[in-house]
Amino acid sequence: MEKKLFSLTDEQLIKEFQDNNTLQAYEILVKRFKDPLMNFVFRFVGDRDACTDIVQDTMIKFYLNKDSYQSFAKFSTWIYTIAGNLAKNELKRRKRRVIFSLSNDDDDRTFQIEDRAFIAPDRAADNEIKNRFVQKALLRVKPIYREVVVLRDVEGFSYEEISDITALSIGTVKSRINRGRTQLQKLLKNIYSN
Repeated sequence: MEKKLFSLTDEQLIKEFQDNNTLQAYEILVKRFKDPLMNFVFRFVGDRDACTDIVQDTMIKFYLNKDSYQSFAKFSTWIYTIAGNLAKNELKRRKRRVIFSLSNDDDDRTFQIEDRAFIAPDRAADNEIKNRFVQKALLRVKPIYREVVVLRDVEGFSYEEISDITALSIGTVKSRINRGRTQLQKLLKNIYSN
């Protein structure tokens, strides 16, 4: 049965989990979405510890609220919506406590999903440096723009999917992406010109 489950789509797996409470279907979905969600949330909040907590909370909410998923939506849209809302709440909480650091100077390391493909050491070092610059700049983009830029440019979601995840109109999504990209380009231009 387990091999059969691995061949199911995300939507078929959630249906199996809803209808039959098949724990293996839940575990497969967690495995499929854990790393992409970690990447998304890290790019959004910029803190590994908070990122890990948010993704864990996302998976708990998914487990507890499995029946609130409705089959007319893509599963990825639903779970990214949960993670995005939790990430926004984390940013609001930080803002109230006034401990949010845009520069994140005390920790220059970045979260990366392991890439199994070989990359030459000089290219890997160059990519790491560029990744740090992009992440620092991304954290300085306003959160309302950052979320949609990460969903589009990092996670690769369509405008329609982003609209579903954020509950914004497609026009607003496109506008925010353009504004976010413009902010990011200005920030990167300043970083690279120094």
